[in-house]
Amino acid sequence: MQTHILSVLVENQAGVLARVSSLFARRGYNIEALSVGPTENAEISRITIAVNVEGHALDQVIQQLDKLVNVIDIIELPERTSHQVELILVRIGLKNGESDRKSVDAVLEKFGAHVVEATHSSLTIQYTASPAETQMLLNELAQFGIMELTQSGVVAMGRSIQP
Repeated sequence: MQTHILSVLVENQAGVLARVSSLFARRGYNIEALSVGPTENAEISRITIAVNVEGHALDQVIQQLDKLVNVIDIIELPERTSHQVELILVRIGLKNGESDRKSVDAVLEKFGAHVVEATHSSLTIQYTASPAETQMLLNELAQFGIMELTQSGVVAMGRSIQP
């Protein structure tokens, strides 16, 4: 199955997120990532949902979302026609001290990631990129031992149409 990104504009009111997420739960669909935030209009929020469903099930989810009173608009954002990024914070261990640090720095430079906290035994790294690039960085950092990881979930926006 393929992960689909849905951008859902909703009224900025209490309980809307609960209604949207419960729609997925009732149908037994797992939300892989969920991000919610305000838009340029204070009365509207954008919910970005990454969900792994296909074909008819995806169409049904979109139709059911569209029936919710507080939903204004729903757009599917394919990777080729949208910007998709997520933020991660990852803490890795430095078992071999300075030699690990030099190896980690090489990986971070390759990806453009940044250290936001350093101790004698660990580094906390911040990285913002596409989900695929984020996974590639995590794969390379795994050799150092990932102690803690948090991910924001994907946020996405359709690309501008060029004249």
